[in-house]
Amino acid sequence: MTVREQYEITEVGILSKFACTSMNEDMVQREKHEDKCPFRTDFQRDRDRILHCNSFRRLKRKTQVFLSPLGDHYRTRLTHTLEVAQIGRTIARGMRLNEDLTEAIALGHDLGHSPFGHCGEKVLDEICPHGFKHYEQSVRVVEALEKNGEGLNLTYAVRDGILCHTNKVAATKEGNVVRLADTIAYINHDIEDSVRAGILDPNDLPNDCVHILGNTKTKRITTLIASVIEHGAYDIDFAPAIRKAHDDLKAFMFRKVYTNPAAKMEEEKAVQLIRKLYEYFISNTNKLPDEYRIIAKKTDPDRAVCDYISGMSDGYAVDLYTELFVPKFWK
Repeated sequence: MTVREQYEITEVGILSKFACTSMNEDMVQREKHEDKCPFRTDFQRDRDRILHCNSFRRLKRKTQVFLSPLGDHYRTRLTHTLEVAQIGRTIARGMRLNEDLTEAIALGHDLGHSPFGHCGEKVLDEICPHGFKHYEQSVRVVEALEKNGEGLNLTYAVRDGILCHTNKVAATKEGNVVRLADTIAYINHDIEDSVRAGILDPNDLPNDCVHILGNTKTKRITTLIASVIEHGAYDIDFAPAIRKAHDDLKAFMFRKVYTNPAAKMEEEKAVQLIRKLYEYFISNTNKLPDEYRIIAKKTDPDRAVCDYISGMSDGYAVDLYTELFVPKFWK
């Protein structure tokens, strides 16, 4: 037997009956047939493809909450993704689910996120006739945009988990674990970043939530992870009391941070920047990079321009805007 085949047999022997193993033929289906790797399972292979793709590297310069913050310790979309993967793997290990599948979904879940965080997502959704949701775009990235339009040819289970990570029930338990790992990660690291930015005082956090979940990031994450594991693999969720505390804390963060003018003061500039770039490339599709001109011809200019802008990092978008619209002084 190959190394992969031995590992697949091991998975069946040690994982929960609720886990998605690499021998589940329906879940490892790819859009294009490929011979199996002798060393890696299909989900391990997917994880590696995501880790090495261009879209993953661009996450290091995409906003999480604060637009291009000055300081080494604020989260970016990349560090958020890594924290989601770590939390997801911990939960999966505790429930004897498939860690490799969980990690692959987690690493790919935000590949399609626009520049400037959710404000970028909102404006693209408004101006593009096709609409724009980052989880749908993440699937489009791995299916149609990466590798010069060939896509990464990922398994069904990974693509489904990416699509469902925000507000849908995934086809696998591992996909549903990532949905919870995402919210565990962003609420708690956004609290830490907001305290660092002076927008939030730790004493502002709701007392009931702190009492149930903990008064530090470590304690809260530990409580939430433990609750998912102890709640059981049949229904991936927090225990009811923990669910309420989590939801109350999330609502608090939306009131105090996510809609706080101090955190969002630059967003209107980002909105106008994206609108201006969109208008420019719709009117000048010949200025698009080659791969996006091909998309414009195969589908339509809106699809191509949305794909191009959504793939930009914050810094690239600002630099391109400056190049196109800010006059250069003669020296």
